[in-house]
Formats: sequence, C-alpha cells, structure tokens
Amino acid sequence: MAELDLWKDPWPLDEKQCPCDVHFTRYLAQSGRKGQRIFHFGTGSHHHVGLNAPSGDHAVLGITASEAEYSAYIAAIVGNPHLGRYYKVQFQDIYQTNFALLPEFDIVNLFHVGEFRWEKNIPYSSIDDHGLVDGMAQKLVSGGLMLLYTGSFAYDVAERIIPKVASERGLIEEPRFETLRVFRKL
Repeated sequence: MAELDLWKDPWPLDEKQCPCDVHFTRYLAQSGRKGQRIFHFGTGSHHHVGLNAPSGDHAVLGITASEAEYSAYIAAIVGNPHLGRYYKVQFQDIYQTNFALLPEFDIVNLFHVGEFRWEKNIPYSSIDDHGLVDGMAQKLVSGGLMLLYTGSFAYDVAERIIPKVASERGLIEEPRFETLRVFRKL
C-alpha cells in the first residue's frame, strides 16, 4: 500500500541554522501590524510563530507535514488552551492544498517553498511549487504580504517562481527584512 513520505523528524528552533521564524516575529513587532490573519508554512516543533503572535493581535494558521511537530502543537494546546483560540495547525502535505478550503490572509509565509517536493509524493499532489505560490498569492487580500526566506536550501525554487507570480498577481517587492523578502499585493 502506498503512503505519503512525510518529514519524520521534529524541527527545533535553531536560529543559527534557520532564523526565518524569529525574523518574521521581529518583523511583525517592528511593523506594528495588528489583527493579521497569517498563513505559516512550516511550524517546526518549536511553534515559534504561533506562540509569539500575541493573543488577540493575530490569528495564525500553520501547516506541518511532521507528525512530531503536530504532536508538539497538540501538547501546546492541551497545556495552554487559550493558545487554541488564535493558533491552529493543519497536518498535511503542502502540495495537497485545496485553496477552496482556505480563507483570505493578510500575510502568507512561504519560507520553505521547494523544500518538500519529493518524487514519492508527486502522484498524490494537487499542485507543484508554482501552484503553491500562485494559489497563496490569490488568497492574499489587497495590501497583504507574502514573505519568502532567502536562506532556504531550496530558495532558488522560490526565486525562479516569484517574478512570474508577482507580475500576474500584482505583487510588488518591499524592502527586505533580515533574511526575508517581502512582497505586497496591490
């Protein structure tokens, strides 16, 4: 019987190796944005973004394909039920995203584009990396932001995709913030 080949290990917070989540929460704090609906691709077992988006200020929908990360989320919610009011995590392969089931977002983080597209899962995918970036760009409200992580080992994938999507979906580049590229939807 075939099965999805998902990420097996938890991803602890290691700012030296992968600072994107920390950079994003700093960006949120410095930009003064409040009440943002945030889509966050790749929660890590640390759940830094969800845990650091202050209650009442933001609503975060994270996505993970790691059972260990999802278990860490469940433990966090059980230990702090208040967290569940503004931080939700969906367990799925990102390439099986059904955009009809997603709301609009003020901010979309696609820090890990290209990192999880594996041959074994392609037969079960409904989209590829271009489809992911394009579909999420369509879910952005006017004035919404899409952020990409320049330090990803697969950043070249995002770098190839973003010019076409930006042109077709009305995304204009804003100044970078640390390791993050920021695009605003017209």
